[in-house]
Amino acid sequence: MMATLTVSEVRNRAKATTVYKSAQTLLSESVRAQAQSPRAGGYDIFLSHSFQDADLVLGLKLKLEQDFGHSVYVDWLADPQLDRSKVNAETAKTLRARMNRCKGLLYAATVSSTDSKWMPWECGYFDGKFGKAAIVPLTDSPVSDYKGQEYLGVYPYVVEDNMTVQGRTQKVLWVQSSPKVYCTLSSWLNGSQPTAHA
Repeated sequence: MMATLTVSEVRNRAKATTVYKSAQTLLSESVRAQAQSPRAGGYDIFLSHSFQDADLVLGLKLKLEQDFGHSVYVDWLADPQLDRSKVNAETAKTLRARMNRCKGLLYAATVSSTDSKWMPWECGYFDGKFGKAAIVPLTDSPVSDYKGQEYLGVYPYVVEDNMTVQGRTQKVLWVQSSPKVYCTLSSWLNGSQPTAHA
């Protein structure tokens, strides 16, 4: 059954990696390694999130990168000079430049995200320019049909489910508008839109 990612699942993904290192250290190491890769400068995903969710950001970043092979931009790691507490033209310019080099924006919807000043701006900019914004609802228990509050409800959302390919079952992330309208996250990042399935 397709279902949203849970807070505990993503947090446990981070904890499994942070036995000997902090979430901040691992995130920073990931950014350094990514900067040396052939994809330096561009990312598959711009991860819009609340700074208060560092452990969830780590778990989600690890899941997206290590489990599904997508590169992920996290602003305070790749661009530590940005001051997230101040809304200014220079910060907006840097974020726009980074978003312009990403294939899609994923909005990590948590309890903390409702207090973010930057997340609605990031989502609106990316959606307006590229039409490639989706919500990653991090819920307390799995949900198959996510209903986002206010403006979040107009965007497709990410769920996880199994898919069988050539006799092998594997986990896949899906972008869906409803339980019967979806496509894989990989195909969505490459230009597809969710389509109806029986």
